[in-house]
Amino acid sequence: MIINYCIAKLNKFLASQVKRPSVRYWNEPQKEDKSRDGENTGEAAVQQDRRAKKRKQKDETSAEKKLFSEKSDPFPGSAPIPKDRLQKFKRKDKITKPPRHYRKLKQVITRSEEASDLALKQAARFDLLLPEDAGFLEGDEDEDTCTISQEDIAEAVDITSGAKYFNLKLTQFGPYRVDYSKTGRQLLLGGRRGHLACFDWQTKQLMCEINVMESISDVKYSATSFLQYLDVSTGKEVAAICTKTGRLDVMCQNPHNAIIHLGHSNGTVTLWSPNQKEALVKMLCHQGGVRSVAVDKMGNYMVTSGMDKKLKVFDIRALKPLTSYFLPAGASCLSLSQRGLLSAATGDVVQVSQDVWSTPVTKPYMAHRVRGSVWGLQFCPFEDVLGVGHGEGFTSMLVPGAGEPNFDGLDANPYRSAKQRQEWEVKALLEKIQPELISLDPTDLGRVDRATFEQRHQEKVQSLGFDPHAKEKFVPKFKKKGRSSAGAVERRKKQVAHVDQRVSNPE
Repeated sequence: MIINYCIAKLNKFLASQVKRPSVRYWNEPQKEDKSRDGENTGEAAVQQDRRAKKRKQKDETSAEKKLFSEKSDPFPGSAPIPKDRLQKFKRKDKITKPPRHYRKLKQVITRSEEASDLALKQAARFDLLLPEDAGFLEGDEDEDTCTISQEDIAEAVDITSGAKYFNLKLTQFGPYRVDYSKTGRQLLLGGRRGHLACFDWQTKQLMCEINVMESISDVKYSATSFLQYLDVSTGKEVAAICTKTGRLDVMCQNPHNAIIHLGHSNGTVTLWSPNQKEALVKMLCHQGGVRSVAVDKMGNYMVTSGMDKKLKVFDIRALKPLTSYFLPAGASCLSLSQRGLLSAATGDVVQVSQDVWSTPVTKPYMAHRVRGSVWGLQFCPFEDVLGVGHGEGFTSMLVPGAGEPNFDGLDANPYRSAKQRQEWEVKALLEKIQPELISLDPTDLGRVDRATFEQRHQEKVQSLGFDPHAKEKFVPKFKKKGRSSAGAVERRKKQVAHVDQRVSNPE
C-alpha cells in the first residue's frame, strides 16, 4: 500500500512538470512590463476612485445647500447662540499665545481652546433641553410675598411638596445646629446640650441618634482657636493650625476652591489653606465681632453679618465690599441657596432676600416666625426647602425658587441607589486631590512657574560653571586671497544668523 501511494505521488508530480510551460530569458522582460502595466492601471483606478469620492462629496454638499424647491438655504450654518447664554457657561478667558519658537506649545494651546469653545457652545445649546425651571412666589398687585405664610404655601402646593413643611418639637436638648448632606437627602441635627441625630428628612426615617454628653457648638467643627484638617478616608490628621485669634464660632467653606473662611471677634474674616500656617487673606469687615459668614457656590461673593448690626456683601475676587445693609436687630445666621437666595435670621424671624449683590434690597422676598430664637439655618440642595434649627426644635420651610432644578447625576444625584452611592464613594476616593493643591486661585495649577524655572536654571549654571543652553558665539575663520575682508566676514555672520533663526523658528 505504501509503495502504491508513493508511485501515485510521483506520477502526479511528473504530470505537473510536463504541463508547466518552459520559461526563456527573452520572455522575462515582457512579464515585468505586464506587472508594471498592472501597477499603472491600479494607480489609475485608485485616482479615479478618489475623484469619484470628491465629486460625490461635492454633490452632497451642494444638495444640502439647496432645498427641495431648488432654492438656497436662507439661514446657512448653525443657529446663532445668544451672548448672555454663552456668558453663563463661560469657563475662562483666552490664554495669550506664546512666541513663535514655541511651536508645539502653541499647537497644544490652540487645540485646548478649540475644545473649550466647542464645549461652551454645546452647553449653551443644550441649556434649552434642561427639563426644569426655578419658580418663585408671585403675589397679587398690592400683595407682598413676605406676608404669605408657610401654611398657605403648603395648602396651595401638591401633597409631596406640602409634606416638606414640618416642625420637630425638641425642647429638651436645644437649640439646634443644622447641616444637610451634599445630595440634600440626609439631615444632621446637633443640640446645644449634646443631642446628635441624623435622619432622612423626606421619609422621616431615623438613621442614628446619640447624646455625646457634652456641649455641641456646631456639627462640623469645635469652638477652639485651632483649625484642624482631618482626612476622613485614612483617619490621619492633615494639619492643625493655631489661628491665634481666640475661640472660633464662625466658619464657612468656599465651594469653589475649598478655602476656609473664619470670622473673629475683632471684626476680621480670614481665609485659610491646609498647606500654610498663616492666613492667606485678612479682611476687616465689621466694627464689631463677626456673627456669621456665607459664600455662594461659584466662590465669587461673600456675605457677612456682625455685632454692628450690618450685613455686608463682598466680592472675593477683588476683596472689596459691594453693598451694606443695616438690620435693626442684626443677623445671627446666614445661608445662601444654589439660586442665590439669602436667608438671614434675626431673633425668631427668618427673612429670605433675592439678588443681594446685584440690586439693592428694599424688602424681603419671604418671612417666617419660628418658636424660639434661631440657632442655625441652611438651604437644602436641589430642593426649595430651608432648614431652621431653633430653641424648640427644627422647622422645614418651603422657599420657592431656592434649589437648583437641574442636577448633575455624575456629581451629586439625590435619587441614587445604594449601589450608585458605593460607586460614587470609590470614585471620590480615586479622584481625591491632595491638600497641597488647595490654593486661593484654582487656575494656578495649570500655569507654568517661571520663577522656579529660572531659579533652577541659575542653580544649574552655578554648579556647572557655564550655561548648557547657551549657544557658542560664531567666530569666522580667517581665509586668504582677500576672502576675509570686513564685508565678507559680515556677510558670513549674517548668513549663519539667518540659518539659526530658521532652525529655531521652523514656521
